[in-house]
Amino acid sequence: MNKSRTERIVFVASLSLAALLLICGVAAAQNLQGVINGRSGATMTLRTQDSGNVVVVLTPSTEVDEVEGLFKARKKEMGVTALIPGLPVQVQGSYNSQNQLVADTVKFKGSDLKNAEDIQAGVTPIEQQAEANQQQIQAQKQALQQQQQQLRAEQQQTTTNAAAIAANKAAIAADNKRFGELAEYNILGEVTVYFANGSTEIEAQYNQKLLQLAQQAKGITAYIIQVQGYASKVGSAALNQRLSMERADHVLEFLEQQGNIPLTNVLAPGAMGTSTQVAPDATAEGQAENRRVVVRILQNKGIAGT
Repeated sequence: MNKSRTERIVFVASLSLAALLLICGVAAAQNLQGVINGRSGATMTLRTQDSGNVVVVLTPSTEVDEVEGLFKARKKEMGVTALIPGLPVQVQGSYNSQNQLVADTVKFKGSDLKNAEDIQAGVTPIEQQAEANQQQIQAQKQALQQQQQQLRAEQQQTTTNAAAIAANKAAIAADNKRFGELAEYNILGEVTVYFANGSTEIEAQYNQKLLQLAQQAKGITAYIIQVQGYASKVGSAALNQRLSMERADHVLEFLEQQGNIPLTNVLAPGAMGTSTQVAPDATAEGQAENRRVVVRILQNKGIAGT
């Protein structure tokens, strides 16, 4: 009888322990939804509706998936570099002792990633309108120059239009600012890599500059590397978009493999295409200046205390 009673006690205790472990496991697992509003080193800040800003820790084992379909049944594995500001995500993980959510999985929709990339690349209706305005202004300027040769009486009108052109160019320059120039971040280092026409290969003269930038970044608390590729307007728009992407990818690959920059500290490389021209494409020299990749070291001003 004592043996039977002992067995019952052991059985009930086992059930209680299993239930306790199940409850603890459920309590530890957290599933949050929000929008990424900042990246600092291997962490990102998630703006949630119920919990405010939550710090999420990204580790080499964090699984990042792009989900598709009505029930999000299909998924494509992505890298942590895809986690860019402005991207709505769903994070599952557990909190550490610093009350940070250590991410096991991060999921997002492909359409949301496209929207966030467009914002980072500046491909917004405002910028598209600004670029159209720039082309229209240039055409008007040429027409006015021809009229100046014929009618001196239109000189005053030409001056007025020149002022309007300058004002519009200033507005276009403001619209073309990229993510690395946002007020929330300090730019602590920058290297520009130039490319030959139609090429995506990094010339040897830039290797040391990129390595020095990588070394500088490692001495900065919670740094983020931003890589943005550009192209001249020679060739089709599709070709220039591809060239700008491949150039950015090659520079990022060099920084990762040769500079030992972890991908957790990198924003997704931006294919900027011909969106920001720094020189006229009418000359070979101007085209060469536009075929470039700009690499920046960013630090959140909240980390810097500025």
